Amino acid sequence: MITIAQLNAKYGVPNEQGTYLTTIVLPYPFVYDGKPVSKMRCHKLVADKFLAVFNDILAHYGLAEIQRLGIDKYGGCFNYRKMRGGTQLSRHSWGVAVDLDPQRNLLKETSATARFARPEYKPMIDIFYKHGFVSLGREKNYDWMHFEIGS
Repeated sequence: MITIAQLNAKYGVPNEQGTYLTTIVLPYPFVYDGKPVSKMRCHKLVADKFLAVFNDILAHYGLAEIQRLGIDKYGGCFNYRKMRGGTQLSRHSWGVAVDLDPQRNLLKETSATARFARPEYKPMIDIFYKHGFVSLGREKNYDWMHFEIGS
C-alpha cells in the first residue's frame, strides 16, 4: 500500500480546494443518498484509471447486475479529511480512493459479513487491482467499501 510520503511525492500535498482534481463522467450512474450521480471528482493523475475500472465493471457485470449487487452505490471519492480515528490525512484527501456501497460494507466489518467479500464481487475487486488500485478489504480485512490507488 502507498505511504503518505509516497502520496505526497507522486500526487502532491493535498488541500481543501482540491486544486489537483478533475471531474470524470461515469460510464454508468451511481447513487448517493438516493440521488443519481453522473460525475466524480478525483485526482487528475488517476482519472483515466478510475474510468477504466468503471468501464471494465460495466462490461463485466452489465448495468442491471451492477445495480442488483449495489456496486453503483457511491460513498464518495474526494473528501479532504483525516482518517477516521486517526491523525493522518485520508487517501480521500488526494482524490485517489473511492468508497462503494458503504451501508453494506461497513468500516470495521470483516469478510465474515461484508458484502464485497462474497464471491460474486471478486471480479470487481480484481478489476480494481488490474488498474493499480488495492482493496482494504482484501489487504486488511476491514473497510471493504474502500479502494485506493496502490502506487
